[in-house]
Amino acid sequence: MKKHYNSILSLLEKCKTMAELKRLHGLMITTSVIQDVIPLSRLVDFCAYSDSGNLNYAKSVFNQIDRPSLYIWNSMIKGYSISESPDEALTMYREMRQKGYAPDHFTFPFVLKACSLVNGYNLGQCVHNCIVKTGFEVDVYAATALLQMYAACGDMEAALKVFDDIPKWNVVAWTSLIAGCISNDCPSEAVRVYKDMELWSVAPNEITMVNVLVACARSRDINAGRWVHDRTGQMGLDPFQSNSNFNVILATAIVDMYAKCGSLKTARDLFNKMPHRNLVAWNSMIGVYNQYGQANEALDLFSDMQIAGFDPDKATFLCVIGACAHLGALVSGQALHAYVSKTNLTDDTAIGTALVDMYAKSGDAERAQQVFSELQKKDVTAWTSLIIGLAMHGHGEEALTFFKKMQEDTALIPDEITYIGVLSACSHVGKVEDGKNHFISMKNVHGIEPTTQHYGCMVDLLSRAGRLGEAERLVEKMPVEPNTAIWSALLNGCKIYQNIDVADRVRRRVRELEVDGSGVYVLLSNIYAGACRWEEVKMARELMKERKIQKSLGHSSVEMKMLAS
Repeated sequence: MKKHYNSILSLLEKCKTMAELKRLHGLMITTSVIQDVIPLSRLVDFCAYSDSGNLNYAKSVFNQIDRPSLYIWNSMIKGYSISESPDEALTMYREMRQKGYAPDHFTFPFVLKACSLVNGYNLGQCVHNCIVKTGFEVDVYAATALLQMYAACGDMEAALKVFDDIPKWNVVAWTSLIAGCISNDCPSEAVRVYKDMELWSVAPNEITMVNVLVACARSRDINAGRWVHDRTGQMGLDPFQSNSNFNVILATAIVDMYAKCGSLKTARDLFNKMPHRNLVAWNSMIGVYNQYGQANEALDLFSDMQIAGFDPDKATFLCVIGACAHLGALVSGQALHAYVSKTNLTDDTAIGTALVDMYAKSGDAERAQQVFSELQKKDVTAWTSLIIGLAMHGHGEEALTFFKKMQEDTALIPDEITYIGVLSACSHVGKVEDGKNHFISMKNVHGIEPTTQHYGCMVDLLSRAGRLGEAERLVEKMPVEPNTAIWSALLNGCKIYQNIDVADRVRRRVRELEVDGSGVYVLLSNIYAGACRWEEVKMARELMKERKIQKSLGHSSVEMKMLAS
């Protein structure tokens, strides 16, 4: 055995593939080197968590060991904690304890990481008790892993208690606390923690700065974001100040921060300066263009991304399909659908829902229904997208039929957006009583408080049906301030039914409230012109001039080219 020991150990260090590993495993068995704990541990290590490893093979080797060392137990637990089956790490930990093994400071971080991934709060607390009993609460690695576990499970109070006992010089602990605040929807608190970190004179690393920039992006705090970017430069970490050691992850976080905070020009200028980009950077810029209503720019950038040789992922497709929906760009949307069909995302519910939304908003109700019927899983968002899309394009009866089918599945609970589509559909087909019943059940059955949009749909429904008095009373009783859309809906009814009395009362309210938006004033002018009340026509137009309101111009669009596929 001794004759082969060193050579096998050397070969294990150089091993690159599972094929090589299996040959070495056979050699270890025939030479009895397998009985030595060090080469055996190296064998398990390679299988358990190297990039070329195989956890199933590691487990088969592990099962043949009569009494595994604590190191080998830890290797297996670590391997599962970073795999797609982190719950297996917890199973291994329980088995290890049942067989009488005492965990050490290497065991706890891996077990707690697995607890974080599977939201195993109760087991995490048990591990915490074990850490205290065994005296490892002073170990920085174990304590930091505890902090991360509590934050991941949503208990920031416990995370802060753990943090208070960790030495304040530890940058990993500070970074973990910042990340925990972000994951628990407290981005502003994350920025405050970073400022405290600076007060303690703890030097942040690049991972810290990425997390703080994410916090600024989430809180839409451009001032804090600029300050953090400046601090990044002062510490010599700004990737845009040096191309020699370009950190694409940090650069992407900076671009994303400016973009999410609305500084699209700054974001694009920095994006253009990146010597190389990853897919996350492309998705970030495409996503914010779509978010801020610049759908054409999103599609143009998507074309640039393809030319640069990047393959889109799920996030990319969701953004660009959404951009097509915003533009009503049916041809481009069809090209994207064909592109998606060549990927492994064809059965993805979110992608399918986005396609339903795109087809529905582009006016192709038949194709929208076909894609919807092919969805393997139809969640509330999918049903809502179809209902709203059909309602938008005059298919109110079909929209209401689909809503009825949706209600047959008791697991599906309509949300406030669903009801906007339902009420809009009722308005388009003139089903007043159905609309009123849906409006009541929305609140009484599902506990959804009506928003301005719901009230707008109801005012539109009643006004279109000529029930202007009822519509006016609803506006008066609204717990929220009527917006331009609501006044326009009421005035539209006045125009249809030539009701000057209601229009007069609306005009007085509009004048008092200083309503913006040209639509209200144009409607008033047209109503009075239809009744030959020229003084009021003049008054409506003068109000527009006085308030510097420009009449919105109509526009149309034509698709000139298809996306590359």
